[in-house]
This record gives sequence, structure tokens and C-alpha cells, in this order.
Amino acid sequence: MLSFPIKRALRLGLAIGVAASVLARAGIADAADKVLIGLAIPPTVTDGGVYAIADEMGLFKDQNIEVESVVLQGAGAIVPQLLQKKITLGFPLPETLLAAHKPGEAPLPLAYVYNANPYNSLELAVLASSNITSIQDLKGGKIGVGALTWGTIPQTRALLRSVGLEPGKDVSIVAVGVLGSGFHALREQRVEALNFNSTWIDLMELEGTKARRLAYPPVFANMVVNGFLTHRDVIKDNPDLLARFGRAYAQAVIACDANPKVCVEAFWKRNPQARPQADMDKALNDNVEILKRRLALVVRDADGKDRVPGQFDLEVIRAYVQAMHKYGEFATADIPLDAYFTNQFVPDYAKFDRAAVIAKAKALP
Repeated sequence: MLSFPIKRALRLGLAIGVAASVLARAGIADAADKVLIGLAIPPTVTDGGVYAIADEMGLFKDQNIEVESVVLQGAGAIVPQLLQKKITLGFPLPETLLAAHKPGEAPLPLAYVYNANPYNSLELAVLASSNITSIQDLKGGKIGVGALTWGTIPQTRALLRSVGLEPGKDVSIVAVGVLGSGFHALREQRVEALNFNSTWIDLMELEGTKARRLAYPPVFANMVVNGFLTHRDVIKDNPDLLARFGRAYAQAVIACDANPKVCVEAFWKRNPQARPQADMDKALNDNVEILKRRLALVVRDADGKDRVPGQFDLEVIRAYVQAMHKYGEFATADIPLDAYFTNQFVPDYAKFDRAAVIAKAKALP
């Protein structure tokens, strides 16, 4: 179970060993496998709801997995934790890993095993009342990000250069904090734009601040954002754990898509601090709409066809890497993507009855 508020997993080797010995003597089934996930930012309804409905439906339990998580200080903190094998999976943006690759050296022993966000959900949003209608119009202005350690910043710099703007000279990138503090900075016009994910911009609009999203060039718009990253030793030594985790996660995404109302309510139940204090009916409808927008793009492609759960399109990523190199953010375009992204487990993720999961989700009260 992934519990929120997020708790840090405690590793007590002796206690685990004793418990395992007792269970074995008692003839009881093996204890659930622990999966500790490192997150770069606290979850909101669009991602936290997936774990919540998985808990509600017992999807991780069915795969004999117990999931916990810890919020680290940005995507840059996740890679060291994975390299030291202190967490099972990380959920960072790919830029942190790809930018760390050094030409002529062996790849880092890390690989993405599940594509959780197969489109770019990052946005540059401005006030709808402003006269800014394109990225080029940001010249002379400021872009707000949560913190200057965010893994989104390299992409933002490359994006600016792709339209002829030089970061730091033509446009400044400044820290404004997350969620409400960032919204406030935009309302007060201390920044001209926010570089947040689409869900956060949706939440800002629900608070009454209308926004205009600036269009991204296709090479940036099509890039994956988040996925599950792990150490290659986990792939080698415990592939079944990754297959089972991905299978449960894939089912949870489909369940949320089938019954977003229950997904939102399950998230609120596990995160009471996120539950609105007034006008619950409106809040529920608004949050359901936000979740539906996100899942429509995660579950289905631009043509409305079901995506293959967890699958990476390496050609899309390769085009993005070339752009990031061209615009000065990656040291090389010759990055061994086959080493850093794998579709090895994709067939295992789909080993469930999709129609049955949808039916079960829709039957939840």
C-alpha cells in the first residue's frame, strides 16, 4: 500500500529476518515484497489517485507487493538514491539521467522500465488576460519554477533557445515555490509565466485564475515526462518484482480512467489534507475533470487508440535528445538510449484482463 501523507520506509534487517523465519516455520505464505519509490514532488490527485485506487482494489496486494514512497528534494536527488540502491524505483524526469551521461564513458547502471507519462505534461502558462501568446513573447520576462533544482529547467532553457531566446539574457528563470505560492507570483505579475505541470495549472484555474498555455514545438511536446527508473541490478536480480509492480500500476491507471470519481475520493480518503473544506460537490466535479484530462492522454494516443502500458517510443526520445544537444543542454546526442530505456517488461505489464479491471472499477461505489 502506498500511504499518504508519505512515510519513509524503515529497513530493519534483523526484524525482517526473524519475521521471515517465523513465517516459514508456520507455513505461512511469503511476506509481501517491499517497493520503495522516490518522488521528486508531492503527489496530487492525478498521480496519487492511481496509487489510491490500487489500494482500494487491492491491485498491489494481488501482486504480493507493498508500496511505500518518499519525497526527495527534486529529480536530481533521486538518481544518487538509486545508484546507492536506497530506493527500488524513482519517478524523475529523464533529463536528469540523460544529462549525466558522459561521452566516451559507460552508461550509468540505471534504466527506465515503465513509461508512466507518454507525453509532455509540462506547460508554460501565462495569465489569460496578458498579451503573451507565444514563447517568443516572453522576451524580457521571467518564468517561475518551483525551485532552481528542478529537473524541468534544462528542457525550459532548450525550449527558449529553440525560438531564439537566450536564458538568463532574454528571459530569466526564477524560483517561486510550488502550487499556491507559484500561483500567487503569477497573479501578482512577479513572473510572466509558470513552468508547472498541466495538473497544477488546472488547479490554478479552479481557484479562479484563467491561464493561457503557450504551444510547444512538436519535438518538445511529444517527449515523455515521468517514468519509473531503477538500478540495473534490480532488472537482473529481481525482474519478476518489476513485472508485477508494472502490471498492478497499469491496472490502476485503467481503473482510474474507468471510474475517476472513485479515484479522486480514494485519494482524498488517504490524503485528508487535500480534501476541500467547502462546496464538496463542485470540488469533486472539478477534480474528476482534471483527472479525466490527464488520463485521456496517458491511456489513449492522439488518435484515441489505447496505448500499450509502459511502452517507450525510442524514436521520440532520440529526436528530443538531438534537440537538447543542439540547444546546448546535453553534452552529446550520442546517448545509448537502449541502455537507459527498456521495453523488456512491457509484455508482462499487459498480462491481465482489461475488461475485467474496467468492470470492477466501474462497480466501485
